[in-house]
Order: sequence, then C-alpha cells, then structure tokens
Amino acid sequence: MVTDRTAPVETATLAAEVEGLLEPAESDGVFRDTRECAGALLLAALLLLSPPTPRPKTDTR
Repeated sequence: MVTDRTAPVETATLAAEVEGLLEPAESDGVFRDTRECAGALLLAALLLLSPPTPRPKTDTR
C-alpha cells in the first residue's frame, strides 16, 4: 500500500494560508470611523443638492 507522506505538510501550509485569508492583518493607520463616513456622506449630499450660484443678468437690448 502506498502512503502519501507530503499530505500533512501540505495540509498545514494550506491551513495557515486559509487562516491568513480569514483574518487578514489590518494596515497601520487605515481605520474608518462611522461618524466620519456619515459626515462626509452628508456633506457630499448637501453639495449636490445645493442650488447653483446665480448668474449675472445680461441686457438683451
């Protein structure tokens, strides 16, 4: 009977890769606050909904 002697090593390597994908390390300094995102979204919405600046009237005569 032939046994595969590389299976435990490959399984351990695969398990380590899966754990790394499931729990990735967070980058330093890249954190988003919910209030910060909500404030930016509100500001963008207000800018899009604000009326345009009035244009000077021109004399058509």
